[in-house]
Amino acid sequence: MDDQALRALSDRLEIEAVLTRYAWAIDSKTFDGLDDVFAPDAFVDYTSAGGIKGDYPEVKAWLASVLPHFPAYQHFVTNKDIDVDGDTATSRSAFYNPMAQAADGGGVSLFFVGGEYHDKLTRTDKGWRITERIEKSVWTDGNVPAAPPA
Repeated sequence: MDDQALRALSDRLEIEAVLTRYAWAIDSKTFDGLDDVFAPDAFVDYTSAGGIKGDYPEVKAWLASVLPHFPAYQHFVTNKDIDVDGDTATSRSAFYNPMAQAADGGGVSLFFVGGEYHDKLTRTDKGWRITERIEKSVWTDGNVPAAPPA
């Protein structure tokens, strides 16, 4: 394998690691871990799922304030389609996101969201970082809340 092929493989694995770090940071509620996923000036758009859009610091604060209201959730990021062009890349990946919310009368009810993340990434001195993420929710099932919990 030549150097160019090795670099392409390395870039793809590093970008896949960024996408995986995102899911682990969100699901473990360690929102500062997102600093190893997003560039400080990244733009993030979660409006298709009823969330917000804006600069990364604003969206990170929103995630940290909203997600702890859900008793449980998981993010599975799969089917990664990554295209690297030098020090920039694009990625399209599928997500599956089961979530629990408090049910009337106690316990929890589950709802499910499926969709795609459309990302732009840049190689930085700290590794690959997402500079733009557009979430495109494709389907939902279950008792989906009308708005994020307050």
